[in-house]
Amino acid sequence: MAYSSDRIKFVPIPAVGGTDFKDKLAILYQAPKIIRIVSKVLKQVDCFQLRTPTGIGVFLIPYLSGLVNLPGWYKYAGNWKQHPAPLGYAWQRWLLKGQSRPVTINGVWEDQPKHCLSFENPCLTLKDVTFGKTIGERKSLEGALNLCFVGRLEAEKGVGRILEALQLLTEAEHERIKSIDFVGEGPELQEFQNLAQQLPMAINFHGALSRAEVFEIYKNAHAIVMPTTASEGFPKVLAEAMAFGCIPIVSNISSIGYYIQHQQQGLLLEPITATSLITQIRYLLELSPENYRRMLTLQHAVVSRFTFEHYTSQLAEQVLSQFKA
Repeated sequence: MAYSSDRIKFVPIPAVGGTDFKDKLAILYQAPKIIRIVSKVLKQVDCFQLRTPTGIGVFLIPYLSGLVNLPGWYKYAGNWKQHPAPLGYAWQRWLLKGQSRPVTINGVWEDQPKHCLSFENPCLTLKDVTFGKTIGERKSLEGALNLCFVGRLEAEKGVGRILEALQLLTEAEHERIKSIDFVGEGPELQEFQNLAQQLPMAINFHGALSRAEVFEIYKNAHAIVMPTTASEGFPKVLAEAMAFGCIPIVSNISSIGYYIQHQQQGLLLEPITATSLITQIRYLLELSPENYRRMLTLQHAVVSRFTFEHYTSQLAEQVLSQFKA
């Protein structure tokens, strides 16, 4: 999408990164050019922010930390406690732990350094929250339910586990699942579509959708299912779905368990298997109206932390205020 504000200027840099060895070599090859571009821009600005972990973070964190005197902060968007982490991620996390500048991370951890600030990634407006709450208040678990998944369509995200779990349902339980909507794209789409043909409920693969179209999916869904083993921080789609009264059935990894407690704001998977997932789906199917309403009410406090208004307030109080010192 094009930027709508004339206060934003996009300066492109070479696209680097990937899993292949040649992709990693390309990072080193392009590093001098990227540093030159970044250096030129830094002479025109008052402060910077670098989003990590990323391919360019491997060399930009040392450059910004050691050779740049501007105020700035770093965002670590991945799993702050991932063990074992990929070498590039572990290197960047180690560098950030030794920073003097602020680092915003997902979740709250007992041993996090003082300069590492717990921040939620914003994805909702106050208008979204108000509208979503009215939608959630109209929902009921009576009758057949709609489930959804939003994210990359790949095994690591748990798409295969979802389809495998649905095969374990009894005939009577199959009748309680009206449909499941998969939103997203991925190279394994055809494989997942073949597996879906073996199931009796309606399974819809929508591909990539706009934000408004994804919200329409949330409006009709009773739960968002994400049995992921990927390097997650806190998937913003969970906050979005909860804003519309969806119960998250999600892996207990990274900071997810900090925001979603089991049988409180949602249902957590431990271990992350198809069998564990089907246990939680069955729990949802048998959930009483009173407990369902209780879970939706408990979600409100979590959802409010993922608004843009909350984020800008945190940013002003905890990060930008340090630049004035």
